[in-house]
Amino acid sequence: MTTDTECLALTQNLRRRGAIVLAVFALVWAFAGGSGISAVGVSVTVGVLAAAVTVVAVVLAFRGGAGPASRMVRLPEKWNRGVGMVNMAELVAIFVVIAASNASGHPELIPPGICLVVGLHFFPLARLFDQWQYKWTAVFLTAVAVAGLVVAATGTTMETVRVVVGLGAALVLWASSFHVAVRG
Repeated sequence: MTTDTECLALTQNLRRRGAIVLAVFALVWAFAGGSGISAVGVSVTVGVLAAAVTVVAVVLAFRGGAGPASRMVRLPEKWNRGVGMVNMAELVAIFVVIAASNASGHPELIPPGICLVVGLHFFPLARLFDQWQYKWTAVFLTAVAVAGLVVAATGTTMETVRVVVGLGAALVLWASSFHVAVRG
């Protein structure tokens, strides 16, 4: 049996961690996207801006900009086990995407493939963490992945695919991070 105080602490802790994890992975995607930009000055600028946005998101997460939780999370039984299983499946799927893309001679499909896997993994996480915002994260990351596949299908460079997918995924993850940090 948990008390209201314990529920409140768990709710705030999960939202804080979620906002931070989203921001850090947004930074990783931004760096990946920025690595596809051939103009060094622009690439460095993207990296610096990405780091600054991530710092702001993390600070907001720690400050608890949302104030007191307006709604306590309702976690399903054994939710943490479910999260572990979803994350393990995501990791395996990412390795499969990388191996299959390389084996088929289409490494340009790696960024959109990984983005699709990451996007799809947010659907079960939305339920497991009781964070409805993660459904929108899933939808928008999936859309970014599809856009990346379309760009790749046009025969453009791997770098262009990386820019489209990397920066698109970063924007989605930062938006989710800020929303969770500020709105709860």
